[in-house]
Amino acid sequence: MLSAFENALIKRAPASDILYAMGRRLLLPAAVWLSALAQDRPLLIAVGGISHESNSFNPVPTVLADFRRRGLAPAELAQAARGHDTLAGIVSEAQRIGLELYPTLFAAATPKGPVSSEAFETLTGELLERIRAAPRLDGVILDLHGAMVSEQFPQADAEIVRRVRQAVGSRVPIVVIHDFHANISREIVDLSTALITYKENPHTDTRERGAQAARLIQGIATGRFRPVQALAKPPMIYNIVYQHTRRPPLAPIAEETRRLERNPKVLAASVAGGYQYADVEAMGPSAVVVADGDAALARREAQRLADQLWATREHLVLKLPDAAQAVRQAMTLNVAPVVLMDLGDNIGGGSAGDSTFLLAELLKQGARGWVVTLADPEAVQVAVRGGVGSRFDHLVGGKTDRLHGDPVRVRGRVRSLHDGFFFEPEVRHGGGRFFTQGTTAVIAVEGSTPELADLLVLTSERISPNSLQQLISLGISPERQRILVAKGAIAPRAAYEPIAKHIIEVDTPGLTSVNPARFKFTRVRRPLFGLP
Repeated sequence: MLSAFENALIKRAPASDILYAMGRRLLLPAAVWLSALAQDRPLLIAVGGISHESNSFNPVPTVLADFRRRGLAPAELAQAARGHDTLAGIVSEAQRIGLELYPTLFAAATPKGPVSSEAFETLTGELLERIRAAPRLDGVILDLHGAMVSEQFPQADAEIVRRVRQAVGSRVPIVVIHDFHANISREIVDLSTALITYKENPHTDTRERGAQAARLIQGIATGRFRPVQALAKPPMIYNIVYQHTRRPPLAPIAEETRRLERNPKVLAASVAGGYQYADVEAMGPSAVVVADGDAALARREAQRLADQLWATREHLVLKLPDAAQAVRQAMTLNVAPVVLMDLGDNIGGGSAGDSTFLLAELLKQGARGWVVTLADPEAVQVAVRGGVGSRFDHLVGGKTDRLHGDPVRVRGRVRSLHDGFFFEPEVRHGGGRFFTQGTTAVIAVEGSTPELADLLVLTSERISPNSLQQLISLGISPERQRILVAKGAIAPRAAYEPIAKHIIEVDTPGLTSVNPARFKFTRVRRPLFGLP
């Protein structure tokens, strides 16, 4: 017969520990015993994150005002669970397995230049203050992008984890979630207990990764898992053009991480493509494997994944059309819509969002039935002052710097004005649902017809085109247009691939040019395949 105390332990222990215990008269792992003896309570897990993808080559710093901050009250967690992002996965899984969450700080900003020292210190200080205020903690989950650069810290994510580790001590487990574009350093692997990354790009598995982090932290905090992790980095750049995880050459490697996790000894297996616009020592792809008490297994499988990345290097050859060639090709195709991916002005990679190379070519070559979106708050105000139906004649785009083309004169009429808010009900890149592009104007460019409208969308805020609702909310039917310009690389594909009849990747200049030869790297380790 089991005692009442032993029965209570069984109720609290994970199923695998119960089976282990029943055969050995409740010889449960010590951590489970101690936790139960201390007090009958759910595990308390702090959750938070500061997320930014920092383009080292963008001279405009990311300041505190650029960050959207929220400190979730416990009552708001139920609402958060309805989303598709990592937090939704953490919250929903925590509810399922009985974790108590302690929300701290969540802050994120649209990719731009390095984070200012003031912003980094303020946000990190606020995160630490809330963590220290917790009455007790059994673990921490940190949702960090993995490619944050601050003015003071090239590997800013690692610095955040270092400070959190110092605050909670060596015994409290820390699970880190990274974006697929993380530049993973040795330091952050050493400081964290387990590190996982998104497996998919476009990032449509964010909720799944949040749930995985919750399961990991429970297993570690109860002593059911004994994590050891290994990092392997092949000496290469994995160009963003080839970072589509559902297509070769990366697809089979991404699938291999899922296959590995079917091994009960492998707690997590991750491959990150890296972020090539951060000039830091850890720039480039990575493989991280977390094994259950088997360091040799973790090292062996991490290296095997890294070797698979290295073996694809001969397939990473850039041969893309420029703006003029791409527009010409789109006009000759007998299908619609054709999507032109403006790679040099990838907003999700930290670019300006106002590149005019493709707009200029569409006008020059007399294309019809196109949509171009530019971030140009000055031009928006011109349209607002004129009002709906007024004539529009103004220079647009090319105002942030001289890297993204010259301003282009556009004539037409103000077709509509909007507050710029939209909602995405489907799972798209990053898992977000609510977005705003600020006050927005739609210009019907001179020469437009009801059947073939040439539309210029002017936004007050930069926003990555990861949702068709960005256009639909403005009264534009994307599938009825002949040419759509998306300022991105892989992220917009989750939204645009379902309607696109053809996608053309365009080698445009800009802060996110896909040609590494256009940038001067000083901090990266060398040699790196793909870097001159």
